[in-house]
Amino acid sequence: MIDFGLLYDKHIDNLFAFGSRFSTDREMIKDCIHDVFVKFFTKRETLKSVENIESYLYISLRNRISDEYRRNMRICDNEIDDSNMRVLAETEDYYKERRERQNALCTRLEHFFDKLSPRQRQIITLYYVEQRKYDDICRIMGINYQSVRNLMHRSISRLREYASQMDPAI
Repeated sequence: MIDFGLLYDKHIDNLFAFGSRFSTDREMIKDCIHDVFVKFFTKRETLKSVENIESYLYISLRNRISDEYRRNMRICDNEIDDSNMRVLAETEDYYKERRERQNALCTRLEHFFDKLSPRQRQIITLYYVEQRKYDDICRIMGINYQSVRNLMHRSISRLREYASQMDPAI
């Protein structure tokens, strides 16, 4: 027999944090969590085969929030007018400009990365892209630990030097 009070108390905070990833509407998240527990309680006899209750709760909450969004979208579709369309167009323009700025920034950063020596590029790639530890980098590059640290420091310093020359408007 499941103690629903204990189950609720144990999972409510984590479920709320999980639901907050999908929405900023705190009341809607709380309502969805309560709906999940009510459904779980009312269907407890048919849900005896559920092996992982925690997973069931998370999946049910995600589905319930999705249902709520779909329901709200149907309501909102009826309320679209010219002002909403104008806001939508402005938002699209903003994100288009932002993407263009980010692409320009990435291009500049790639250019700076290309200015590094091959060993500096290699160590940056191993550490930040491949997320290798310094000990692994020592073995891969065939140099000692202190040399890896020195090379990393010089590489980062060089990138900072290049970045300081960037136009801040980008």
